[in-house]
Amino acid sequence: MPAETPPTSKDVAAAAGVSQSTVSMVLSGKWPGRVSASTAQKVRDAAERLGYRPNPAARNLRLGRTRTIMLVTPTITAPFFSSVYIGAARVAAEHGFSLVVFTWPLELDGPFNGPHEAIDGMLASSMAEASLAGMRRPVPLVMLDSDPGGAAPTVNFDIDGAMHDLTGHLFALGHRRIGHVAADIDVWTFQCRAAALEARVPDVVTERAAISITTGFEAAMRLLSRPDRPTALVCDDDTLAVGAHKAAQALGLDVPGDVAITGFDDVLLAEALEITTVRLPAEQLGARAMLALLDLLNGRTPPRPVLPTEVVIRRSTSPTAPLTIETGHADTADRTVS
Repeated sequence: MPAETPPTSKDVAAAAGVSQSTVSMVLSGKWPGRVSASTAQKVRDAAERLGYRPNPAARNLRLGRTRTIMLVTPTITAPFFSSVYIGAARVAAEHGFSLVVFTWPLELDGPFNGPHEAIDGMLASSMAEASLAGMRRPVPLVMLDSDPGGAAPTVNFDIDGAMHDLTGHLFALGHRRIGHVAADIDVWTFQCRAAALEARVPDVVTERAAISITTGFEAAMRLLSRPDRPTALVCDDDTLAVGAHKAAQALGLDVPGDVAITGFDDVLLAEALEITTVRLPAEQLGARAMLALLDLLNGRTPPRPVLPTEVVIRRSTSPTAPLTIETGHADTADRTVS
């Protein structure tokens, strides 16, 4: 036997004795003030009696929406960015949106130009807003861990507070000669880390490195081979801190007796090697950014939150520290910037 044809909104309209536009208004919840309560109930009763279910895909097509958001990140394999995705995807799903991922750097003559007809908005993490200037069709945009001075709304971390806590911890341990293993990536988040460190340690010595264990090792070797060897190394990323830890071992230096080492992000490698680091709430970053984008899609001006961070003290700076002692800057409560 042929399958029974499912009922349509036209069938519901005929059963209720109203127009299809009235059915659409009632079933989308937009009827108050436009049709009477008795008419709305008549439509709902007819829809239930016929077993009618609205087709969200067809409705979105009529509205010119796909309920799809694109998340642009430098990579999806790094633990930080996968956590950002998890937070954003959770909030998107709660509001009936799907989330797709596109990795950056972007090829503006490649597939990046293609999907814009099929997305309603974009989240972009840890990059310059100008990187997205080649889009064929602008869409609502929220930037994560990015320059708050741009046109798009941002959700950021309290990097200044994190560096205040981190250097305060090192100062309390007696460190004055501090080296910086800086990420050799020209984006705001790393510029901010460098500026915050230099504000606290004006005579900091810096070596730049791409983010890998090997390049972190090489940069730390250069710093630790100086005649005025630093007694502490602040690394922009936990991967760099692992390389610095290996460099200290290669030179026969005790960690933390001869050199203290700190990282950023608090990934599993830092926990395994007991490296003091800054814990960034990446999943919360993704969630708050998705909420901000929902505000934009609904015509509201979103806040620009600055999320608190935590310094996790481990044995790479304090030999008697338990595996995790968490500290926080007194002023790192969740706040917003104008």
